[in-house]
Amino acid sequence: MEERLAPGLYVVATPIGNAADMSPRAACVLAQADVVLAEDTRRAGLLCKRLGVDAARFVSLHEHNEAERAPQVVERLLAGGSAALVSDAGTPLLSDPGYRLVAACREAGARVTPVPGPCSFAAALSAAGLPPQPFVFLGFLPRGAAQVRGLLAKFGALPATLCFFERKSRLSATLDAAFEVLGERRACIARELTKIHEEFILAPLSELSRSCPDLRGEITVLVGPPGEIADEKMSEEAQIEAVLAEEAKAGGKPREIARRAAARLPGVNAKTLYARLAGEDRE
Repeated sequence: MEERLAPGLYVVATPIGNAADMSPRAACVLAQADVVLAEDTRRAGLLCKRLGVDAARFVSLHEHNEAERAPQVVERLLAGGSAALVSDAGTPLLSDPGYRLVAACREAGARVTPVPGPCSFAAALSAAGLPPQPFVFLGFLPRGAAQVRGLLAKFGALPATLCFFERKSRLSATLDAAFEVLGERRACIARELTKIHEEFILAPLSELSRSCPDLRGEITVLVGPPGEIADEKMSEEAQIEAVLAEEAKAGGKPREIARRAAARLPGVNAKTLYARLAGEDRE
């Protein structure tokens, strides 16, 4: 890292729970920036204090003042200043303020530099066991029930895992809406990521909707792509067909073929396979 930051805006990711996830580069940028733009200056100050970072100055930048602040920040940057942008936790702009500021900087020709790090939905995707790509990040869902259903219907048709944040008070209703709109899918509730009580709850969406757990803390929800559960059943069916075909080619009576195939197919008994072969013979 340079002795003095080059002029420009630095978009700095901060921990989502575990303070040890703060990168040395991020801490250095916060210490060297002329000003730290924070969604909550008090929270940003406490984080810096905990990490031993001596930031020069904190200025609030949130959804209610971003439009007003952006031109002032851009002017400072074009005059040779530097600013670090942080949100309450994780990577700025992702469900947090900052987009207007970054867009204004780009339009004015001011330098914008990412300082990557923690991101809650990326952490959830990496550890949930659902297909990580493609995915669609929806941020916080709308407040209205009709809007929630409309958004889920719009993006739920895509062959992608849906990721969104939800408040504990709305989680049950949201899961009900998701099951109603999307149908049966694999899903995961990831909460308190990187914290002491980190938890991943994986279950079919119908089960989570029927018996939504009473959870505390920060919640990220993942819903698997459409047809995945059906596709798994189809792949099992294809495996049975392939094994039966191989054993039939090896020769023998139907009962012998069924017995050999059952030995290769955990959870499938010979009687079921024999009935299947007998039915094919009748056809």
